[in-house]
Amino acid sequence: MDRRAIEDHGIPGYTLMKRAGAAALNVARSHYPNARRWQVVCGAGNNGGDGYVVARLAAHEGVVVSVLSLLAPESLSGDAATAYADFAAEGGIVMPWAGELDAQAELLVDAILGSGLERDVAGSYAAAVAALNQHPASVHAMDIPTGVNADTGAIMGSAVAADLTTTFVGLKAGLFLGSGRNYCGELTFSDLDIGEDCRAGIKAIYKRMDDEQLAALLPRRARGAHKGDFGHVLVIGGGPGMPGAARLCGEAALRSGAGRVSVATHSEHAALISAARPELMSHGISGSGHLSELIEKADVIAFGPGLGLSDWARQCYAVVRGSNKASVWDADALNLLAAMPENASNRVITPHPGEAATLLGINAAQVQADRPGALAELTGKYGGVIVLKGAGTLISSDAGLPFVCSAGNPGMAAAGMGDALTGVIAAMLAQGLSLSDAAKTGVELHARAGDVAALDGERGMLASDLIAALPGVSNP
Repeated sequence: MDRRAIEDHGIPGYTLMKRAGAAALNVARSHYPNARRWQVVCGAGNNGGDGYVVARLAAHEGVVVSVLSLLAPESLSGDAATAYADFAAEGGIVMPWAGELDAQAELLVDAILGSGLERDVAGSYAAAVAALNQHPASVHAMDIPTGVNADTGAIMGSAVAADLTTTFVGLKAGLFLGSGRNYCGELTFSDLDIGEDCRAGIKAIYKRMDDEQLAALLPRRARGAHKGDFGHVLVIGGGPGMPGAARLCGEAALRSGAGRVSVATHSEHAALISAARPELMSHGISGSGHLSELIEKADVIAFGPGLGLSDWARQCYAVVRGSNKASVWDADALNLLAAMPENASNRVITPHPGEAATLLGINAAQVQADRPGALAELTGKYGGVIVLKGAGTLISSDAGLPFVCSAGNPGMAAAGMGDALTGVIAAMLAQGLSLSDAAKTGVELHARAGDVAALDGERGMLASDLIAALPGVSNP
């Protein structure tokens, strides 16, 4: 897009660089209005050029700004060289990197390496990254934090842990995937006024859900509606000693709009679940025949929360795997599936990286290193729709591009959150959404509810806090 704007539409590259610097300056000033002493750390290429523009413009606004460079500015070429020359012409001084940052700086700007990084950060660049991460000041990254792979979110040796990132022209997948989410901080975007004609024919890599899509998939209910219009979810889980997961799943399904929710659980838990949440119809399961009857009455199955790997769980598995009902599988249902792999088109599976690794016969680090690749492998091997959970949850789509969820927060790294997600997706299926639409909508609602629950703080957030927030986000 950048190249098209320059070569096909006559926008000079330096004009785009100045727009990038101005956009970043405005974001920094709005986020850190009291920071009066900045230090910009510049590398090579256009990322460094962006840094020189920011430094020059910040000085215009009275900021005390200093610049450190990891290579001699005289070696720069193209637009970056022009940006340095303009900065120097206005009295700007650039000091060579000597291993230390300004201890008094109130804001640091990472303009070292941009989105074209192809090898691990090393040498003086790695030292500068370490210094930025150790400094007490906030860090604003230009385009993408140095060291984050723009395609996968993988960390290339080491990376700047930014508090704020301003990215330009197009959103980079690596800002939403894997470890990239941990390093970009708050994300802001500027298209640099590049028109749609510069984007024509350029295919997206992922899609995201927005308010308009949610409203279209979750329209206002008819005044004469009744519970039968919104489906019957059957939660199958809660093996010996594990009733909580099934209860959380069932309540999440109710809170996100399912008309009825039943729970098929181990016989020792049925009364407990009904007492804790009387709106759930709880059934103690002691034989496969009873479970088959319950499945026959349901519209959607949510399978796995608290299931375990006991003989009881395996009996449930044998029944569920033979059903043609739409279903959502999680937790130990996935471990059982990994032991007996099958491809099915009527199923959403929701593995976290560890479960995905088990399903693929690799380790979790390999999954995280290439989450898009893992998603594609899971889709090919198991069919249906895949929800690869984690920071930047990925959802496969039967309609083309996969979806990535950019909502959510670290407070959701807590027990029971996956059980709640299974219930939300099942509720979307029960309300008539397709497998793909239910998965992407369920993930988005779950993440948004997590963000609402985190308003009181991320640390200590419970899955039940998220569940309580579901009605507020499920009625767009």
